[in-house]
Amino acid sequence: MSTDAAELVSALARPRHVLITGATGFIGGRLAEALIRAGHDVTVLTRDPHKAVAVLRPPFRLVTRLDQIASDAAIDAVINLAGEPIADALWTRRQRRRILASRLRVTCALVKLIARLERKPAVLVSGSAVGWYGNWQDETLTEFDGGKRGFAHRVCEAWEQTAKRAARFGTRVVRLRIGIVLGAEGGMIARLRAPFALGLGGPLGSGQQWISWIERDDLVRLIAHVIADDRYVGAVNATAPTPVTNAAFARELARTLRRPAWLRVPAALLRVLAGDLARELLLGGQRVLPDKADAFGFTFRHPTLAGALAALLQGHETAAIPERPIVAHHAG
Repeated sequence: MSTDAAELVSALARPRHVLITGATGFIGGRLAEALIRAGHDVTVLTRDPHKAVAVLRPPFRLVTRLDQIASDAAIDAVINLAGEPIADALWTRRQRRRILASRLRVTCALVKLIARLERKPAVLVSGSAVGWYGNWQDETLTEFDGGKRGFAHRVCEAWEQTAKRAARFGTRVVRLRIGIVLGAEGGMIARLRAPFALGLGGPLGSGQQWISWIERDDLVRLIAHVIADDRYVGAVNATAPTPVTNAAFARELARTLRRPAWLRVPAALLRVLAGDLARELLLGGQRVLPDKADAFGFTFRHPTLAGALAALLQGHETAAIPERPIVAHHAG
């Protein structure tokens, strides 16, 4: 996409000092790029300085521990996006502990930093996910709905409760419940582009489970709005206003790539291969709406999946494989 990165954070009318965790990731990297290009003062917390230097363009500050930040540092906003990816490995007992600990460790450290800073940050935007809601069927969910039990809910709830402690020090806390993030360079689209381009894409299980998604640049813009607007507090859904079913997502991605989407993956096979991960993340879903963002006047530039995919994949429709005819088959 050709969007100027600096323009994504234009909601921030005055320069700010922003501390970012997870700044080398798919979301954090784009956010950091936007803030840096717009002239904001960016400090990055990372365990891998070499990766940060490779991924991000200066100027930015780099710290490997939060105790390297002086107590008289003037930090205006903290963006917490760090955490072990939840869908990159099977949910063994060890992996579950890693997923949970990676989020709580960094968030606890941030709360301790806020406690010792002489001037408290105005806002902590702490990442969470729509997995907080648990698995629902067709019911629409807003920030005012409750959650259902499951591993994803347990992780998000513990993560959010830890972040909420920063409010004791006068910092506004926003718990950003992020949907599936779509971007051309990574995330879900990067994983699915090759099989779909080969004509091997299709729905998972029944295909009726809901996918709440958001285009990555819209997410960066929303984060900037959340920082700038004091009305955002508590849970905020970071999802586009038009969630789709898994089957509809598969059809639209295949249409954009000009390929068929005939290969349905059986639910039973996914359960055998991936267990609870499949049950919660692949075969379950949430139909989440961004009520607070809508109420506070945020405008999504990519409110529909068709528009988002067209913008993201323009020029990439057939790049993954040589052009050749594919015969479409239909599952019986």
